Amino acid sequence: MPRLELGWDASHAEVFASLAKRGLEPGRVSIQQRGVYTLWPLAAAGGPGGVIEAVAKRALERSEMGFPVIGDWVAYAPPQSGGDRARIEAVLPRRTKLSRKVPGERAEEQIVAANIDTVFVMMGLDADFNPRRLERFLVVVWESGAEPVIVLNKIDLCAEPEARLAEARRVAPGAAVLAIGSKERIGLDRLERWLEPGRTITLLGSSGVGKSTLVNALAGEHLQEIGEVRAHDRRGKHTTSFRRLLRLPSGALLVDNPGVREVQLWTVAIGDEEAFADVEELAAGCHFADCRHDSEPGCAVRAAIEEGRLKEKRLASWRALQDELRRIAARREEHARNQETRKWRRRSEER
Repeated sequence: MPRLELGWDASHAEVFASLAKRGLEPGRVSIQQRGVYTLWPLAAAGGPGGVIEAVAKRALERSEMGFPVIGDWVAYAPPQSGGDRARIEAVLPRRTKLSRKVPGERAEEQIVAANIDTVFVMMGLDADFNPRRLERFLVVVWESGAEPVIVLNKIDLCAEPEARLAEARRVAPGAAVLAIGSKERIGLDRLERWLEPGRTITLLGSSGVGKSTLVNALAGEHLQEIGEVRAHDRRGKHTTSFRRLLRLPSGALLVDNPGVREVQLWTVAIGDEEAFADVEELAAGCHFADCRHDSEPGCAVRAAIEEGRLKEKRLASWRALQDELRRIAARREEHARNQETRKWRRRSEER
């Protein structure tokens, strides 16, 4: 289905038809700051003067969709006078949503962006490279419904990039894996197939991995300040302070979001270091290699819990992540099978 300006297409129009009868107009959220939204009206397509400010009606907080987020398509009532803001009356169903657990102890979902087609999962080919962290990022992307593309940055700092690429492919079967050097503009043409008009992309990765540099390169202008990377751990300072939706010269749309220092799934917080190194280290001492840490004899994890060296809640969180990863692995395998089926069909049609 072809995408039009801002990612709108015929299926969006079909959903919006009943809202149009109420005199509402469609727009896409491009900026959200302290309860005030900047919208790109569809008719203006984000051109000169084509943005309006809006507020969301309070009843949306209790609705199925909740308040709008960056990337949402909304139905709004135009302002009644020059000094008024438009009012968002409804949020259209989200095709995809990039979510994480809210900060703190509450196990609640926080949607950070919606209607994203492709996520560039970035990892540095320097000291930042960590297959376990990459696996966690992939959990978030696959759960969102978007397509992950693994972008390994800083190729100039890696002596054996092919080995890293192979390792990343083992973690992400079925996903495209690319190596670039955003600062030196090496390999940026490899990203072009995902930068088509109307496609919405975003970048996910640890601070210091080069997201701001890549955003500037894709935009063809200086949009973000670039922080220095610390020498001892190759981490950088966050240089983006709020989420926004940008249009790139190619016509693609980019959700520009703050650097992700911590990926928080619904049930588990995943930090920069290996999140469950303590559980994994204990599990290595279990008598059975496939121990589930329930009632198996010789379980080192259960022994640690009984001795007070590990909390039961910590084990429960580890199990939740394992279940999540199994679901994602099944989804990845299905995606890979579908890819192979499509390739086979294309070959058959070419004969």
